[in-house]
Amino acid sequence: ATLRAQAQAEVLLERHGVVTRGAVTAERLPGGFSPVYQVLRAYEESGRCRRGYFVEGLGGAQFALPGAVDRMRAMAPSSPDGPPGEERRAVVLAAADPANPYGAALPWPAHPGEVAHKPGRKAGALVVLVDGRLVLYVERGGKTLLSFADDDRLRPAVDALALAVRDGVLGKLTVERADGEPIVDSPLGAALEEAGFHPTPRGLRLRA
Repeated sequence: ATLRAQAQAEVLLERHGVVTRGAVTAERLPGGFSPVYQVLRAYEESGRCRRGYFVEGLGGAQFALPGAVDRMRAMAPSSPDGPPGEERRAVVLAAADPANPYGAALPWPAHPGEVAHKPGRKAGALVVLVDGRLVLYVERGGKTLLSFADDDRLRPAVDALALAVRDGVLGKLTVERADGEPIVDSPLGAALEEAGFHPTPRGLRLRA
């Protein structure tokens, strides 16, 4: 059991960069956070990892390898929104990817409208993060989108989604609904068309 907990702790450190209680819970490990915490605390005492308040709002039980802490400090912008004119960094991830903190270390943000679909760490679902913030949630199959931003993060998120399709990562994508409305009636539809999606009888489509 001790060796298993040690192996799990090392994998979590490599996979998540910063290990929190929420990240371990999302992994659904046998025994939960307690056995891993004991190993991480021993690693801290021996200097093999650091414990600190690295991510705001996630409590003090945060552990990271020294290299991960140094990388976070090097990548941290001078302000959360970055300087004016700075290019936004967008990334498309599987919703269950350890690099997606939402639904694990962080709660899913509340959607501003009334929608039947809720985001979750589901197989086949995708998220698009811009500067680390959730902007788009793509349901499995891509027919339904949820948007969580209507500012200057929306365009880079849509462009990143279109690029993933063109690069063959997602294959064909046909969006039928966005934020509980038909895509043709949604403000998101115009952004998708500008990114290269084409109208079809079923919705907006883009092929690889």
